[in-house]
Amino acid sequence: MAYTDDAVLSKLSALNESHDSIATTAQWIMFHRRHAAQTVRLWLTKLKDLPSPKRLNMIYVANEVTQQSKARHKDDFVQAFSPYIADATALAYKGASTDIQSKLRRVVDVWRERNIFERDVQDAIDARLNEIDKTRSTTKVGGFGGSIFGSAVTTASTVPSELAPLVPLQQNLTKQVTPAKTAVNAANNEFNNLANGTSPAPAPAVHAARLTGLLKNLASAEGAVTECIKARKELVSALEKILVANREALKEDEAQLDLLRQRSLSAETQKKEVELAIIGGFPLDAVQQSPGGHSSGSPVPEFDPPQVEALTPPHVQDHEDVYDHATDTHNGHGRPLPTVPMVSSPPTVYSSAPGIEMLSNLASQYQAVPTNGSNKKRKLDTDDFPDLGGDDGIDADVAEMLRKDSSATS
Repeated sequence: MAYTDDAVLSKLSALNESHDSIATTAQWIMFHRRHAAQTVRLWLTKLKDLPSPKRLNMIYVANEVTQQSKARHKDDFVQAFSPYIADATALAYKGASTDIQSKLRRVVDVWRERNIFERDVQDAIDARLNEIDKTRSTTKVGGFGGSIFGSAVTTASTVPSELAPLVPLQQNLTKQVTPAKTAVNAANNEFNNLANGTSPAPAPAVHAARLTGLLKNLASAEGAVTECIKARKELVSALEKILVANREALKEDEAQLDLLRQRSLSAETQKKEVELAIIGGFPLDAVQQSPGGHSSGSPVPEFDPPQVEALTPPHVQDHEDVYDHATDTHNGHGRPLPTVPMVSSPPTVYSSAPGIEMLSNLASQYQAVPTNGSNKKRKLDTDDFPDLGGDDGIDADVAEMLRKDSSATS
């Protein structure tokens, strides 16, 4: 069957879920790989017209064609499908049953594992499918019995508020990058084919038609790249705003860190001074502070150490016995009184006591005068009382009584 638009649409309309139908249609499409771009456009048009259950077959055909082309190292169909595959997959995925969506997910996973499409194309496919899943889950949450906040809850739980403005800009850029890259590749390939063609020059009418097609492809590529540049500038502008805000916040954080370090050093110094004052027994008022809580820097005043009383008691002077030199000078004879002997005893340590207590302690160290075991009274003679007689003495009767008493005793 010759290649025509009707032939392509007929082949796509006859598709069913069997492997033979999909493989046969894919082989016929690959045989006419020179018309890859036109075939993909017709494929996308047919996919949009089909109901949701039939769109899965169109994805199966695209999967078969791209994998076979990749295995044969032919990138015509891969490049032709790249600008449209994300939108087409999302169109087939949206509104489909859970079973069909799971099958589409398996196809997309195969593309990722085998690197059928480039990384940015694969990311665009995943982003579109994830966006559909997010919208569906948000609708369920915001429905009857769900949250009244709708999609705001989902967005706040997945993306930080500072980066929320970047999400739509990045999504828009992702949508623009893939078509622009595909359009540029197609325009460059067609230009190289016309400029470096080895085949004989075609007829002027055919050559003019090819040049017209090349101009259209170049214009399409220019428009796609222009949209891509616009989307990228918007994203860069938003990123610069976030960068400026974070740089200002960084300066504030660094200044705050320096202040905290200075205060920590001041507090540590003050703590050491207080500890030294406590160890030295100084009053805490001795540690001066500045109004801001900083140490004034003045040295801690030094106090004289407290006076400690010596453990050795003061020296006690040896008192002479008041009886050693006492004399009876009543009548001028100067007769010394008997001396009281001192008994040797260990020195006694005295504390600082009043004078009466000291004399009492000293008197307790003396013993009575020994009497050699005799209790007899010594006979008193008149001579022992020389002053008792005479005109200038005591009364005569008294003297007589004393003599009698002395005689009776003897």
